[in-house]
Amino acid sequence: MIAPEQADLTRTEIIATTYRLPGSVRTSVIRVRQTRAAKIECDAQWHRNVLPFEPPWWLRGGHAQTLAGALWPARLPKYRAVARPVVMHDGDAVIVHDDCPTGWRPGDRAALLAHGLGGSSLSPLLVRLVEKLNQRGVRVFRLDMRGCGAGANLARRPYHAGRSDDLAEVVRSVLGWCDAEAPSGVETPLVLFGVSLSGNILLKYLGENPEQVPSQVTRAIAVNPPIDLARSVSTLSGPINRWYDRHFVGSLGKHLAEHLQRFPDAHTPCPRTRPRRMHEFDDWYTAPMGGFENGAEYYQRCSAAQFIPGIQVPTTILTSRDDPMVPVETFEAEQSSWPDTVRLTISNGGGHVGYIARKGLDPDIYWLDWRVVEFVMAGQQANLAPDASIISRLQFAEKLSA
Repeated sequence: MIAPEQADLTRTEIIATTYRLPGSVRTSVIRVRQTRAAKIECDAQWHRNVLPFEPPWWLRGGHAQTLAGALWPARLPKYRAVARPVVMHDGDAVIVHDDCPTGWRPGDRAALLAHGLGGSSLSPLLVRLVEKLNQRGVRVFRLDMRGCGAGANLARRPYHAGRSDDLAEVVRSVLGWCDAEAPSGVETPLVLFGVSLSGNILLKYLGENPEQVPSQVTRAIAVNPPIDLARSVSTLSGPINRWYDRHFVGSLGKHLAEHLQRFPDAHTPCPRTRPRRMHEFDDWYTAPMGGFENGAEYYQRCSAAQFIPGIQVPTTILTSRDDPMVPVETFEAEQSSWPDTVRLTISNGGGHVGYIARKGLDPDIYWLDWRVVEFVMAGQQANLAPDASIISRLQFAEKLSA
């Protein structure tokens, strides 16, 4: 039961939704919806209470964590989602995978997850998050970005770090699916999650046109986002980081070859020496295919750092101090210009989306999973009943209107 002071209407909104059931029986579901100020305070509390990351003694360091996060073997649950297509303004389409837990109804929590560079909806992190969130009653949607995963045959144009328009269309679609059969006045709260490349896309989406972000988007979390694309790409030129550079270019080259097999008539840039570095690939392919003059313009226009000051949705950026690809100084240098809606959480370790922790901290070793679950479930009291006096007043008003 929420204490009376927590039901203060400066902090919350009391919502009574009446359903008409078979036999003309009327029943009301009473919820407390958090105001924007309460959401910001809720995120601040999550930020203060984050469990510190502690790696195993034998898995310390940014590179070790990064590789472990990408290569750690795991037994994942079977695919049970419903695949839903979303058509973009230019005719391309993406696939969104809908995992709806038993008993979910409009007004309950929902989350939209997006993958990183070279990933898909079947990336282990996203699959694990689906299972953990479904177990807590959260409906989860996973986005396959353009040309990825189940939507590989549906898009002629590639995804890139600036595809915020795609995310906007997907958010609208997800909210439409959630509330398609909702009673009047019931809206589903949606949490957005992005990791690495999609984290940049998410922050760009939230900040470039904040007035167009639906009010049902209650909070967002971006993990290890490369908010300064040029700086992150230049980091790959380091002696050790060149291994990541070669890996990404090889993966993208393979992806492009498969794309050209599916679309033999697809437009490609003029032939040239095969790119060996990430900045060369972006300059040769990603930029011109995305409508940019060159890689430098692509990085400048799509980096999320310039859009973060405009974010109005309570948002958390989670990164690690030893990320070998996205320097932590990138965030520390920009943080002074951020609004109070955006909070930065820096873990002392974890690499780039690694976060393999020692046993005993959480139910399993995936530290990041549990922080995201806690974030999505933060402010859970918003869906609990208010105190008895408020219920009595609402029920009395309902009787008068019956």
